[in-house]
Parts: sequence; structure tokens; C-alpha cells
Amino acid sequence: MALDRDTAMQVAAVLSKGLPYIQRFTGKTIVVKYGGNAMENVELQRSFARDMVLMKLVGINPIIVHGGGPQIGELLDRLQIKSHFVDGMRVTDSETMDVVEMVLGGRVNKQIVSLINQQGGKAIGLTGKDANLIRARKMEVVKPSPEMSRPEIVDIGHVGEVVKVDSEVITMLTRSNVIPVIAPIGVGPDGTAYNINADIVAGKVAEELNAEKLILLTNVSGLQDRQGKVLTGLKSAEVDALIADGTIHGGMLPKIRCALNAVKNGVHTAHIIDGRVAHATLLEIFTDEGVGTLISR
Repeated sequence: MALDRDTAMQVAAVLSKGLPYIQRFTGKTIVVKYGGNAMENVELQRSFARDMVLMKLVGINPIIVHGGGPQIGELLDRLQIKSHFVDGMRVTDSETMDVVEMVLGGRVNKQIVSLINQQGGKAIGLTGKDANLIRARKMEVVKPSPEMSRPEIVDIGHVGEVVKVDSEVITMLTRSNVIPVIAPIGVGPDGTAYNINADIVAGKVAEELNAEKLILLTNVSGLQDRQGKVLTGLKSAEVDALIADGTIHGGMLPKIRCALNAVKNGVHTAHIIDGRVAHATLLEIFTDEGVGTLISR
């Protein structure tokens, strides 16, 4: 059935509006951290996969780094392995690390690859252990100790931080018309596997590749002021000020710091957007208004 005139004009206007952005970002790299509601809702999963395929078809190079905390927690519960957290990070002993690798490197990673391939794209799943893609070291958590003259170093097991990202591996894949899907597992010099926060991995990948954009999908509408209004078009100095005055606090702080570090280290813009909105990545990239918070140098 043919579109009526009004609908046809609306479709044409949307397509026309996206053209300058397609021209601007063709050949550019965009790193997307995928997680939260966008990963758990079936319709949002499909819309995300279609977005990635469309971006690749118009000449943009999307690179996906995914999380999987809820899926890890679910399997640990089924296996009756108790989870403990320190400063929001899961304490990861050897038994828990086996589950992390199974869930992130296996189930979740392959599900995302399959979704993209079903939508007509070509995706390949990787962990940071493949070809030493993400070299890592053990993270140390230092906590003040009133009873001791020196701070206490808390051992949180196989939790790591990024030392180096091998950009050659990723570049080889993107040049082959493939969408890389990366699980945030790093590898140490002795072959030890490390569980790394997906936001941090996405930021480091974006920095290493001098990406045009870093996009962090979240479960909120973006960075908000004290009245609940979404803030956007922020310069890095303005974000520093919002952290200093306490406007940015709690669970949003790690994401904001990740975005801030990225733009201070070569990424053109960072975006914190609402993953609960269908086609959020396309709306953020190809429209004037966007659907979240944009931070630039």
C-alpha cells in the first residue's frame, strides 16, 4: 500500500535530515558500549542490531563493546556462587572468572553477533584475550584505614584495568567490512584473564582508535541537572565543574569520567544516551536534537 502524502513527506524529511550527518561521518569510527535495558528487551535488541548494520552500510565503522552484569549475576545465582562487591565492582575469584568468561565471551557475545548477522550485517565476536587485543593488569583498590597508618589494599581478584588496546586487530576487521563485537575481558602478561568494566574498555578502545564518537547506552535519559533536565552540548570544563559542585554524583560518576577521559584523550565527542529508546544510536548520530548528553572537547 502506498504512503499517504503527509506520511511520505515526513519520511522524506527524516531521510533528508540525516544526509549531512551521513556525509560527515562516512569513514569515521564510532565505539558503542551496549548494555542495560537495550540488551535485555527483545525489540530493543533488534533495533540496536539494525542500527549497527545501517551505520556500516552508509560507510561508518561501528565497534561494539558490551557488558553483561545481570546475565553474570543470574548464572552465579543458579550455580549458588555468592557475589560480593567492593566500590560497585564484583569481587572475581577464579570460580567467578570462569562464569564471567562463559557468559561474556560465550553466551552474550555470540547472541549479539547472531542478532547483527540476522539483520544482514557481518559481525565477529572477540574477547580481549583474542590476539592479545586487550592487555590488562590486576586492579588494586585502595581504601583508607582508620586503624592503620597506611591505606588498606583490597584484593578483588580477577578484576583488571586496561594497559593497552591493539588497534591493528580492530582495524583489520573494520577494513574487511566486519563489525567487531568485543567482550570486556583482558589478558595479563602471564595469560591471566581479567574482568574489566565495559565502559572503561569502550573508552580505551575509542581513545586508541581516535574515534569520532564514544556512545554509552544507559538506563537513564542522560546527564541531568538538579531539576531533572537533561544537559547536553557540554564542554569538558563544564563537566569538571558539575562534578566539583556535586551535580554529578553516585552511579553516573564512573560513566561521566569515562566519557570525559575519552574526549580529553583524542575522541571527538562522547555521548551518554538512553538505551530504552528504540534506535537511540541513530537518533543521536543523525538528528540535530539527539536523545541524550553530548560532551565535547
